[in-house]
Order: sequence, then C-alpha cells, then structure tokens
Amino acid sequence: MMPNVVRGERMGGLMVYLTGKGRRNEHTEPHLVAGDSAMMAWHDDNELGRDDALAIARHLDRPRRAHDVEVKGGHVWHCSLSLRAEEGQLTDDKWRELAESFVAKMGFDDAEGTKAPTRWVAVRHGLSSNGNDHVHLVVNLVREDGTKASIHNDHVRAQKACRELEAEHGLQRLEGDERDRASRGYDPAEREADARRRARGKFEGARRAGTEKRTWWGLDTAERNALINAQRRDDEPRWALARTVRACATASADEAEFVRRMRRQGVLVRARYAEGRQDVITGYSVAAKPEPGERPIWYGGGHLARDLTLPRLRAEWPDTAEGAMSAAAEWTAAKRGRRPVSPGREMREPDPALWREVGADLERLREQLRSVPIEDRDTWARVARQTSGAFAAWSARVEETPGPLAATSDALARTAELRRRPVRPERAPKASASGAAMLLISAAKGGRGAVAQAVMLRQLANLAKAIYDMHRADQDARRAAQIERAIRGDLATVSARLPDPGPVGHPDTKAAEVVRTARQAQGGPQRTPGSPVPNRIEPQRPRTATAAGRYGPGAERDHGVER
Repeated sequence: MMPNVVRGERMGGLMVYLTGKGRRNEHTEPHLVAGDSAMMAWHDDNELGRDDALAIARHLDRPRRAHDVEVKGGHVWHCSLSLRAEEGQLTDDKWRELAESFVAKMGFDDAEGTKAPTRWVAVRHGLSSNGNDHVHLVVNLVREDGTKASIHNDHVRAQKACRELEAEHGLQRLEGDERDRASRGYDPAEREADARRRARGKFEGARRAGTEKRTWWGLDTAERNALINAQRRDDEPRWALARTVRACATASADEAEFVRRMRRQGVLVRARYAEGRQDVITGYSVAAKPEPGERPIWYGGGHLARDLTLPRLRAEWPDTAEGAMSAAAEWTAAKRGRRPVSPGREMREPDPALWREVGADLERLREQLRSVPIEDRDTWARVARQTSGAFAAWSARVEETPGPLAATSDALARTAELRRRPVRPERAPKASASGAAMLLISAAKGGRGAVAQAVMLRQLANLAKAIYDMHRADQDARRAAQIERAIRGDLATVSARLPDPGPVGHPDTKAAEVVRTARQAQGGPQRTPGSPVPNRIEPQRPRTATAAGRYGPGAERDHGVER
C-alpha cells in the first residue's frame, strides 16, 4: 500500500475535487468510507455532490475557525492510500478498517482519551486512471481543543504505518527496511508536469515558426488539456534516461569513459563541483536531448535511481589521482560543449575474441553466485545492477523504442537500489557482467553474429534466473514475479528471433534451459507484430559522417551540454 502525503490550506477546494469528476473524468460514485462519527451519521455511504463536499469541508474546518489557529504550511493534511492495480479492489468495510487504523497510527485520533481528536474523513471515488484502488484521507490538523496535531516526520511515519498495515491485513508488501531495498517511484504529478512541459514546448515552437498566433494561456482549458494529453507517454522519460545512464556506467572502466559514453548516447551532462573548485566533482545531472522548442529537464543521478549516484558509481571504478584528473577534464569538456578530451575504447569496435572471454566470465559469475547467501544484499545488488546494465546496453543498441530488453533491464534494476550506500564485501565474486555491457553497447555487428548473441542472451538470462531464485528464497514474491515475467515474457520475445542456444550436451546447456523455458511459456517461437526487436538482434552499422563537422573532418557530433 502506497501513501502519498501533501498539505494545503483550502479544505473546500480539496473536497470539491475529491467529489467531482476528476482531471480525466475518472471519479465515480464518490462517497465516505470512514471519518468522525458526526460525518458518518450525516452522509453514511451516500454518493456525494458539490453541496455535500462544501458542507463536509465546513464541518472539518470548524475547530480551526473557532480557535483561530494557523498552521505553518497549511492545516489540511491530505494522504491517498493506494494499492497496485494487480492487487484488485477492497470492500468499503476493509477500507474503513485500514483508514481508521492508519489515522490512529499517525496519531490523529484521541490517543485513547489522552488528547482531543482531529476531524477527518476518508473518501473513495473509484479506481485511478491507472486502475489502482485507493482512498483519500483528509484531516484537519487543528484538534477539537485548538491544539495542533504533530506532523513531525509524517512522510516517514506514513510509510511505516503502511508497512504495518500490510502485515496486519495480509496485503501485498512493498519493500521494507528488512530487505533494505527501495526504488524510485513515479509520482502522478511528475507525469503531469512532463506532459505539460512537452505540450507547451511544442506549442511555443509552433508560435516561433509562425504557424500559431495564439498564446498558450489564450487557449481555452479544453484545448490546452487536449494538447497535454497528447504528450502523455507510456515510457516515463526519467526511467528511460536511467536505463541509458546505467548502461553507460556498467560498460565503462572508469569515470572519464562514463562521461564520454553518456555524451556518445546523446545525453546532456553537467557536473556539480565542490564549492570553490573546478577540479573536484561531487555529483552530476543529466537530461535527454529536448525536442525543438522544448527545454531540457535535468535529473540528478540520485533522482534517477538510488544506485546511480556518483559515489555509488565510483565504488565500481579504480580510485586513482590520474583517473580523477581525466574525469574532471571530461566533465569540463562536456560543460563547455567541447569534444571529448581523450577518446578511448568506446570509439573502437570490440575484438570478436572478447565475446568468448566475456562469456566465460559470465559463466564464472553464475557459479560464484551459488555460494552467495541471500543476506548479502550488497553483492546481489551489484550483480543486479551489472546485469540490468547489460540488458540496458543491448536495448540502447538495437531497440529504437523501449522493448523487451529495456523491460528486462527495468525489472532487474529494482534489485540494485538499496536504501543505504552499499559496502563492497571482502569476498565479492571476482567475475563481472560489466564486460557484457561494454560489448553490447559498442558492437556494430553484434560480435560474431546471431549465434554469439544467443549465447550471450542465455548467460544473461541465467544471471536473471539467479536473482529470481534469490528473491524466491528471500520470500520477496513481488520482486520474484517481476523478474519471472521478464524471463518468460520479454526474453522469450527476444529468444524467438535467435538461433537455438545449443543442443543437448552442449557445455552451456544449463544456461540454455532458461531461454527454452521462456520460449515454452509462449508456446514456441512466435513473431510479435510491431515488436521493436528485429528478427536478428543485430544493430546496423553506425552512420559515417560525410561532411566536415564542427571540429574538422571525421569528428563526431558532440552531444554534450547545450551552451
């Protein structure tokens, strides 16, 4: 169960919205499921209208008005409690139990007679636009006697209360402190803001081109909303950017190469420097190259994902003075829009012999994981990050739009995100999946062809299967189910377009079983109409520039920060 806490001052406006049609007419049959006794006696479970909403708001607001109390930041405490779409729907009675328990755990009740209670209600108005069953709790933070309810650490307390309610009521559990994992979610407001930026950017571009004479605010509300809705994307831009950054980080041998690879992938990058220094980098931000008329939207590494902060990425690279100087030079070149200072292996086609070496490394890693306990979350997070990065690198090379390889990368990436900064274990597996990421993001022909790719797929699928087994053993059913769907669904789409991984008796037969199982889940090799994955998972040759660029003949276009 996911809580989302916000605060404000307009009780009437909030209640009118909750009982209205919603932003996209998604609200149906708004009614109360819980609240103080007076509210439930008056309205029970009757469908609410605007007049009812305003009457409820006046009732809730009465203690604040009577005692003339002001609450810094707003006295209206609003929290939605939401289930995942796959969890189905609860009854009104169950939501009443959950709401009453949640209010008590947050300390908004009378604390068994030791405090004056607050006035609150819980509103239910159908499923969200994404199919999530949910309720909205609205609380007046001014108690009946004029004192203020405590909201200290209310976001943390709300998360803790939800984890307790999940255990008490048998709901599907989110990541908890006991597993130390937590992935970055996507707030509906962030989706709305992304769509609004893109819509307005395109509109302003049309104005500059002379094809549109009106101003953005000169459009009527319905027309503006239509333009915004047209820009909503199924693939959230922040997650797509995180995939690219993770692919580049996994494929890189040091920080300088990481910067060059991001620029090579068309990502805008900028460093955050230590105060008063130009040679000490403490963090970074990235942005996707915007469409004409739009502005870039910058995200810090930690906002993309917990495992993509610069300190966590640096833990995988050599820590040397020379490396720090090289990285600072590349960050500075990106800042000034100049070409890379010291182009490296990212500019060269990998030696085909590396495919065999990387394959052997992946096999060793799979064997070493058999002796890693499930409690060693740092090691499992490291392996998940590398495997996710390898699939992300493959996706970046061959999928024009995010497809099954990207989906598999996303499923594995969630295991890589730990709440705390991981400590590299002393007995961590020496083998690594980073070599696979380097090959997959760099190879112009897919190495030695489709057979080599099939071998690589089964080895990476084996690592995904190992992570799946770890989650099963850890009784983390949700994570295990996500990875299982990736193996049986997304990877089956890819494996159906590649040669058979090998006959019975082949040294890699055990790894091949993962891919065969994925194929069987789809009833054999099938071709999905419209799939972005080509019949042969082989990227095209990179285009060769025919005109002299900004830096002279043969120079690549710089994808660094726009000046």
